[in-house]
Amino acid sequence: MNEVAARGSAQQADVVDPNEQLSESARRRIRESVPASTRRAYGGDWRRFTAWCIENQRSRLPASAATLAEYVSHLADEGKASSTIERAMAAVTVAHVSADTEPPNTRPARAVLRRHRSELAEGGRGVRKAKALTITALRAMVEALDTSTVAGLRDRALIVVGFALGARRSELAALNIADLTFTDDGLQVAIRRSKTDKESVGRHTALPYTSRPATCPVRTMKAWLDALAKRGETSGPVFRRIDRYGNLGRAPHGRGEASGRITGQAVAIIVRRTALRAGLDAASAFSGHSLRRGFATETHRQGKNPLRIARHGGWKDGSTTLAGYIEDANQWEDNALTDVGL
Repeated sequence: MNEVAARGSAQQADVVDPNEQLSESARRRIRESVPASTRRAYGGDWRRFTAWCIENQRSRLPASAATLAEYVSHLADEGKASSTIERAMAAVTVAHVSADTEPPNTRPARAVLRRHRSELAEGGRGVRKAKALTITALRAMVEALDTSTVAGLRDRALIVVGFALGARRSELAALNIADLTFTDDGLQVAIRRSKTDKESVGRHTALPYTSRPATCPVRTMKAWLDALAKRGETSGPVFRRIDRYGNLGRAPHGRGEASGRITGQAVAIIVRRTALRAGLDAASAFSGHSLRRGFATETHRQGKNPLRIARHGGWKDGSTTLAGYIEDANQWEDNALTDVGL
């Protein structure tokens, strides 16, 4: 009797409630709801967390609140930036959710992180900000590029259009040729998805012709697309990898999309490399985000409406990030001490 009851219990335990099941297509969409670049970053973070847990004989799944706090302290001891640690914590949480396991309480880990931020500030290491790209710096970078080469044409279009859009580096990397529409007035760009656009509503940004051909977003993009068309590429990603011989395609190590699409990291590399080539001061402080920050500060200096700036660059209305950029731009032009009689 007990044996039969035990067998019946085992059979009941093997029965899966169909209400709790997910189809493969649903699982795929859940996975792909997170941008590919973020998934790759989380994957690396999770591997590093796993290795640390094995080395320190701690459970990784499920991980305890104490384990997560110790790991955050370990990253702080290594001098990691607070943003890097934040992402590592998110990766651990996502891994638990993906495994249908209760994530660890993050309160102790966040207390460790708060203290780490204070330690960085006390040591003179605040949050590192990308250097805003000015119009003058943009012109110098464009002049430093050899546009007789396919790489030079690509880099010019990327830098000029990236600035003109006020785009995030991930948005630039994700652009497809089908997202671009040329009109008599200029170029309309469809941004299909962005960091703050969780519902993938998208936005359309109009880029007019400008007075300088070398820094005109419409002309520079057309020149780059013409170069792609000569190589038989009329669809797919706008910005692609180029090897040292001027060939389009995947990187030698085979990573990345088969289409040869560049990554957001590659955008940052191109911007910094071009700034160095142009001999700009503090060139190493430039990054892919310098394009977006530069667009915000330069358009504000020209007296453009803050709401129009926000809508153009895809910031939320009332964005504190955009307000911070504008405040930085105003620290000399609209200083509180100006003309007070000191």
